[in-house]
Amino acid sequence: MTRKEQRLTLILSGLAILGLATGLVLYALRDTIVFFYTPSEVAEKHIEPGERIRLGGLVEKGSLVRNQGTTVKFIVTDTTKTMPVVYSGQLPDLFREGQGVVAEGKLDQAGTLIADTVLAKHDERYMPKEVADALKAKGVWREGEGVQ
Repeated sequence: MTRKEQRLTLILSGLAILGLATGLVLYALRDTIVFFYTPSEVAEKHIEPGERIRLGGLVEKGSLVRNQGTTVKFIVTDTTKTMPVVYSGQLPDLFREGQGVVAEGKLDQAGTLIADTVLAKHDERYMPKEVADALKAKGVWREGEGVQ
């Protein structure tokens, strides 16, 4: 084998090992990656029941229902579409109707998000970029005034 062939073999071997390592990392992360959606995006895309998602938007006014214990039901909206959420646990202190929220969990057969994590935001400076962009696109958001 000539020096040129040895170099080429070494480079190709290195690329193959790098490709294999990248493939293994992506395979390992496939179950832990959680995509962010608004209620409109959930309605547009076919998301399978049981799939884990993050849902962001506003807690619709008048939608908060507290059941026995720590179970609460509320509706998340992006002013175009709405999506029901059920959460069992302690809600954040800043959680209230009309405020921004990000809920993470799995969809059930009825299209309700069964959340295991709820994050509440108290003003636009702490709103996730995706939620703020979606609200700005709907005309609900005014910079410096918070959510209307």
